[in-house]
Amino acid sequence: MRKEIEKVLEVMKADYRSWCTLARLINISEHCAEYNNSLEITEGSRYYKIISNMDNQRIVGGFVVKAGHPKFKEGDLLKAASWAAPAKNFARGNVFDDESLKSSIHWTGIG
Repeated sequence: MRKEIEKVLEVMKADYRSWCTLARLINISEHCAEYNNSLEITEGSRYYKIISNMDNQRIVGGFVVKAGHPKFKEGDLLKAASWAAPAKNFARGNVFDDESLKSSIHWTGIG
């Protein structure tokens, strides 16, 4: 599962690079390196949490469901409702589906 979550981070990094290019930021490589280094994954009992820590501001990018969840499948992508909890209305995609990775993940998070 960790390998699939790394795919999520790679999609976020690629989307950030695209955004930097569209925004015509100076020193794109520097901005991208800072963003790439800010991403982290923490593991809870039911979810993996994706966190961005830029400029000393920690932001939850979303959650990935672990196996054994009563409502969702393993690998489902959930938008963050708060720092500690995902939005449980519906999954935004799944880490095992490459198409949903591209359509539901942005550099700002899952959504």
